[in-house]
Amino acid sequence: MRTLLVAALTLAPLPLAAQVKTASSDLVRYVDPLIGSEKTAEGYGRTLPLVEPPFAMTGWIPQTRQNKISVLSYEWHDTTMSGFMGTHQPAMWMGDFGYVTVIPQVGDALRTTPETRAMKFRHEDEQSHPDVYTVTLDAGEGQSLKGEMTATERCGMMRFRFPAKGAARILVEASRPGINGWAAVDVATGEITGWNPHRMDAHLGPGSMPNAGAAALPNFKGYFVVQFRKLPKMGNTYGKDAKEYRGAYVEFAPGEMVELRVGTSFISLEQARANLKAEMPTWDFDRLQKKLHAMWQQKLAHLQVQGASDDDKVRLYTAFYRSQLFPRIMTEGDRYYSGFDDTVHEGTSYTAYSIWDTFRAEWSWLTLTAPEHIDGMVTALLNDYKEGGWMPKWPNLSYTNIMIGTHADSLVAEAMRKGFHGFDRELAWQAAWKDATVPPDGDTTRRWLDREEKTPYEARAGLTYYKTLGYIPTDKIDEAASRTIEDSYDDWCVAQIAKALGKDKEYKELMQRSLNARHLYNPALHLMNGKRSDGSWAPISGGEGGDTNTNRTLAGWTEGDAWVYTWGVFHDQAGLMELMGGAENYTKYLDAHFAGGHNDHNNEPSHHYGYLYDFAGQPWKTQERVRQIAADHYKTGPAGLIGDDDCGQMSSWFIFTAMGFYPVNAASGEYMIGSPLYRHMSLKLANGKTFTVDAVNNSTENKYIQLATINGKPLTQPVLTWEQIQSGATVQFVMGPKPSQWASQYRAAAAVR
Repeated sequence: MRTLLVAALTLAPLPLAAQVKTASSDLVRYVDPLIGSEKTAEGYGRTLPLVEPPFAMTGWIPQTRQNKISVLSYEWHDTTMSGFMGTHQPAMWMGDFGYVTVIPQVGDALRTTPETRAMKFRHEDEQSHPDVYTVTLDAGEGQSLKGEMTATERCGMMRFRFPAKGAARILVEASRPGINGWAAVDVATGEITGWNPHRMDAHLGPGSMPNAGAAALPNFKGYFVVQFRKLPKMGNTYGKDAKEYRGAYVEFAPGEMVELRVGTSFISLEQARANLKAEMPTWDFDRLQKKLHAMWQQKLAHLQVQGASDDDKVRLYTAFYRSQLFPRIMTEGDRYYSGFDDTVHEGTSYTAYSIWDTFRAEWSWLTLTAPEHIDGMVTALLNDYKEGGWMPKWPNLSYTNIMIGTHADSLVAEAMRKGFHGFDRELAWQAAWKDATVPPDGDTTRRWLDREEKTPYEARAGLTYYKTLGYIPTDKIDEAASRTIEDSYDDWCVAQIAKALGKDKEYKELMQRSLNARHLYNPALHLMNGKRSDGSWAPISGGEGGDTNTNRTLAGWTEGDAWVYTWGVFHDQAGLMELMGGAENYTKYLDAHFAGGHNDHNNEPSHHYGYLYDFAGQPWKTQERVRQIAADHYKTGPAGLIGDDDCGQMSSWFIFTAMGFYPVNAASGEYMIGSPLYRHMSLKLANGKTFTVDAVNNSTENKYIQLATINGKPLTQPVLTWEQIQSGATVQFVMGPKPSQWASQYRAAAAVR
């Protein structure tokens, strides 16, 4: 396969769907990591073409620009490439940390800045896959430089074919201007070593407190060891001034094939070497690529589909790939560096949990497709609690205070609900109970603005008011209305943990508190509405236009408005229905939500809305809506994903929807039924059984469920359970072109849940 890929660099590649027609059993070739990398007027998926195994500690990408918070390293419209990067940046809105960049270079003059070292490339000359990335770069004077890259969990291997003229040089960038990184080169052993102490998110969270300063994590470093298969002719360091780019370089003879491998670590240089020894013991690029290819093939093969076009399979398996990238493993051997106490520990760790996004569907998808990681991922959150005092809400090495709620509670509750036992359940209760009962330091003296610097850990900001008023007031705390709704759900989740552990008193208390979101329902508007501390209604919005933060402060919303958040009570749709005056009004207002253009699928708070008609006895409307959303927002090509994937949440929504169901309340272990996209889909489970969905007569027009059975028995409710899936059930839908009364009786059942 590698030979074919290298040869293809000189040709304009076929569309990915066309490439895989002759190798349909090779599911890896249906994955297009470039989907979502193009920014358009319609939207931007903000994805990276990562080469890495599932949940790898370090991802490897081509670098077309210098990344930072709000800027990714690769963007489709760029025409030059300035390096190949080992990155830990999980999302566009988060920062990178401890990264390393390898730069191939041709010519006599040493060029260290991104602008001077960049080489032109064309998309016709690149191939991007989960197991390998290849590209031909313009080296000037009519010459080209070919590069390839593959990876393991903590290491990357690259090879560069240099042109016949000009010095063949490899730079390793340790840090950027203003960052005190370090690098050294040993020509005799063919090794460049170094470290990068940069944490782009260091200004957020407890580490940005006034008494902490920039040295909040003085021991943090991203270590790297770069080894060359052939000894270089010479080498040196560059950038001795802190204002310069810093690193080291080596040179080879013109025309060389230069092979190198990079070990990364957050523990030490010695550990980086140990990671190389364990993961890349030989110089065999092709073997490593085949091994990584096999890992992805094995993972993707758990999901099988029939009745899907090649484009459909590209959409589906690309989404599956993206759902398996985060959170990232931080364990090296049996140790890990903790960004929560700046110390190396024995045990298990993961980072880059985009929990505000991923608690909705991504985590639920991982319980089905990566259950071997769930106990470790929960244990990692509990280790963070032990080392930092709280379970984090958006850990990116350490606390960041980004987004609202304490949705780690949802992750823990869902894991318990689904029978995962490989973590300390009593410790999980302590951590979740603290979330629910202990306000953050200085709770009533701060507004807790989004990304506010110099604050303690935010936890449930405004919890002091929530416990006394039953809601968080908009005149005291930023994003207060959204916080009230999301904290109510988290209360329900912590209640489920209490119930599982036999803590009846706490269960009853938290279940009562989980109804607090009802205090914000404004019957005059038929919408949720923020309240001030005196009990009066806040403005339903902050006004048209103007400063977004001001609007959010006045109205109390997080990345949305009253329309986006009214149905945000995942656990209490029946209660909301009663507040609205019954199922008829519930669906009428939900219709207005969609008709008014309020359903912004590009952002997570709207992700479950298409499935809500199920609760009101009109499942045919759910079937219409989810089909429409899937068609509008998930396509092939670089611009095919127009909403921020947010560590796999967008992708997980699509896979669940393709299979015909979705976890509206993920921690409940229940899934609301939509409209399966393909004739047949099956999911091989960790217990050896296979869950199957058959959709008879399925087509674009036949999107409505007429009849449904599970294991041959009538299925009359639009709900599946975790137990049914784990039993290896077969669900069969008979599809048709017109709405039917299937499951319309579910309205009464939902109203009393």
